[in-house]
Amino acid sequence: MLRVAFIVNHFPLLSETFILNQITGLIERGHQVDIYTCTPGDLHKVHPDVEKYCLLERTYYLPEIPQNILWRSLKAIGLLSLNFTKAPGKLLRSLNGFQYGKSATSLRLFYAAIAGAGKGTYDIVHCQFGTLSFWGMLFRTINAPQAKLVVSFRGYDISQFLQEHGDRIYDRTFAEADLFLPNCDFFKRRLLKLGCDESKLCIHYSGIDCERFQYTPRYLDSSEKICIATIGRLVEKKGIEYSIRAVAKIAKSYPNLEYKIVGSGSLHVELEQLIQKLELTNIVHLLGKKDRQEIIEILQTSHIFIAPSITARDGNQDAPVNVLKEAMAIGLPVISTYHGGIPELVEDGISGFLVPERDAEAIASKLQYLIAHPDIWNIIGAAGRERVERYFNMQKLNDELLEIYQKVSREE
Repeated sequence: MLRVAFIVNHFPLLSETFILNQITGLIERGHQVDIYTCTPGDLHKVHPDVEKYCLLERTYYLPEIPQNILWRSLKAIGLLSLNFTKAPGKLLRSLNGFQYGKSATSLRLFYAAIAGAGKGTYDIVHCQFGTLSFWGMLFRTINAPQAKLVVSFRGYDISQFLQEHGDRIYDRTFAEADLFLPNCDFFKRRLLKLGCDESKLCIHYSGIDCERFQYTPRYLDSSEKICIATIGRLVEKKGIEYSIRAVAKIAKSYPNLEYKIVGSGSLHVELEQLIQKLELTNIVHLLGKKDRQEIIEILQTSHIFIAPSITARDGNQDAPVNVLKEAMAIGLPVISTYHGGIPELVEDGISGFLVPERDAEAIASKLQYLIAHPDIWNIIGAAGRERVERYFNMQKLNDELLEIYQKVSREE
């Protein structure tokens, strides 16, 4: 049995089912997983597996490390008094500046020791985003020095974060971690360019549970509306502005359209204003955040799916989008963009259509083509389902993750 520590930003979080799938997959395979989170997630809309596997009982919180050194020291005194009896040796050792240098004298190692006080040791410490590798290095040093440090890269951490902090930000991570798991070849090539050792790199896609997404052939009844769907956060990199503009270009030709957009985010008001400006209030609907079952129902009752991802002005980019995999698994013909890792999921003209980023005209053209040719929906849908099952099946990928853990554990 492997003991694995997952380090995450938020838990639980409905939008990060790819992490939840890995946790439950390891538990089902007989291994122990503890979850260390920087902040609590959304407890109002919780995935059923969180309760099924009692994951909140496995969840611990990484203490916030104050930037101000005086406040950091005062807070450390309080934490020491509360936690000393749990792991006195570890907590005192974390303050040894002779052994650990600046990590100890800055008290950062002490805060990592607080997180792991009384929890035992681990075989694997898995940071679920590159930005968490700094926590992971501290956590392993004091809590599980024999463990292997694994770091996943998923999008923001290898795009926007680099633009904000520079191309050398991960130099120490590259030196200290044992293995890196970019979730697409696009990000693997970027890591190589940054100087990551290729022998430490292994592409590991994020998977979905294909059994939860029943493949359904698509047919269009002449009396029903043509239902288009997009699911994603209302933020710039999702490119939803361009799919709205695309629908506006064809709305007069196809008055029986309905476009449902699921998600919440900072651009809600801006997109609502755009819908009103383009006189689409009877066609385009911002539905807000939905739970997993509600999302599946929307996908099942849709005819076409759009994922118009773009590179945001701050550099943020996407890997193969999980909800795009879900739409393809259900059998929807999809339209997406030549963006990030998406071409590794959607084969243009086979399992969907790809268009340039920020090109509403191109999206509109593909929409028109699909609406005019409903006879190809099932051909594209079947190809999409097959591709998701082959490369993005959660069960296969969880088996692969376990093999990766076992292999890296054996390495000296």
